[in-house]
Amino acid sequence: MHGAPLVGWLLVALCAATGAYCLLQMRGEPPGPGRRVAGAEALMGWGMAAMAVPSTVLDPRPWGPPAFAAVFAVAAVRALLPVVRGAGFPGHRLHHAIGSLAMVYMALAMMTGTTSGHHHTGQLAPGRMAGGVPLLTGVLLVYFAVYVVRSGLRLVPMTDGALDGAGGGAVDDAGADAGAGSSGIGWSRRPELRHACRLSMGIGMFAMLLTV
Repeated sequence: MHGAPLVGWLLVALCAATGAYCLLQMRGEPPGPGRRVAGAEALMGWGMAAMAVPSTVLDPRPWGPPAFAAVFAVAAVRALLPVVRGAGFPGHRLHHAIGSLAMVYMALAMMTGTTSGHHHTGQLAPGRMAGGVPLLTGVLLVYFAVYVVRSGLRLVPMTDGALDGAGGGAVDDAGADAGAGSSGIGWSRRPELRHACRLSMGIGMFAMLLTV
């Protein structure tokens, strides 16, 4: 990724941690759609971490961008396959497809961009890539900004509910039993952590698109 190295390393840490959590979640899920979704999110997290490595440390060109583009093009097709099979078009599957296509777009921008801050068409600000299409970049930025805000708003009642449930468990025996049942859920499958990871990846995607 082009830009400030500190920002790049922070994104690497955030996305790698998110990808690692998604892998743990995938192991805890029974075979089925839940495991496939967790696997797709783990792939997205680790792919974003690899792409976010500062270009001053590792410039993946010429082999890196085509590999990124191929992997996430396949991921986008897999996300859209249920539509062809008549299995519906849930919103989260659409989000996975958009995220994968955004990764393809950034990989293609890396192929045509430059790390020196100069391009044959004229001067560019240092640390920016020359291969992005401003209109498409803007549309993706708006999408992920809205996604981050919506995910944050959805996460607040989940965390509040968890705190209220824990407090209620200390009041009476029935609340304690409910709290014990809630705490029996493995931490790798807690819905608030799952949404927090999706929020983190949305923030990371928004930050990466700012460099395109």
